[in-house]
Amino acid sequence: MKCPYCGDENTRVIDSRPADDNSAIRRRRQCDVCGKRFTTYEKVEAIPLMVIKKDKSREPYDREKLVQGLIRSCHKRPVSMERIEACVNEIESEIYNMETREIDSSIIGSIVMDKIKDLDGVAYVRFASVYREFKDVNTFMDELKKILN
Repeated sequence: MKCPYCGDENTRVIDSRPADDNSAIRRRRQCDVCGKRFTTYEKVEAIPLMVIKKDKSREPYDREKLVQGLIRSCHKRPVSMERIEACVNEIESEIYNMETREIDSSIIGSIVMDKIKDLDGVAYVRFASVYREFKDVNTFMDELKKILN
C-alpha cells in the first residue's frame, strides 16, 4: 500500500478490525519511511451494478455520486461525514441485497429519501426538491406537510 504522505510503498499493517457495519475491514497502517499512520478500508468487490436512468440510458453505479448528492443536501447542516458515510453504507447494503444487476434510478432515489429522512429534515427537503422535481410551491408544501406530521 502506497503511503498517502510520502508516496513510498513500504507500509505495514499495525491493526486490523471489522469496520462499523461489518462490510469492510479497517486497517491502520504505518509508513516505514516517514513513520506517519493512515487508515485503509478493504471491501469485497461487488457485482457490477448498472443504473437505469429516467431516459432509459444505463450507466455504472457510482458510490461517489451518491456521497456528493448527500453532501450537497446536508450543506451547512450539523451532519458529520461519518453519518453521511454510514447513510451511504445503509443505502448500498439495501441496493446490493436486492441481488440484481440493474436497478432503476427511481428505486435508488426512494431508498435515499427513506434514509435521509432520519439523517436531517432540511437535507430531506433539499433532496426531495431535486428528486421529486417540484413544479410549484404547492407540491413543495405538500412534501413539507408529510414530514411535519
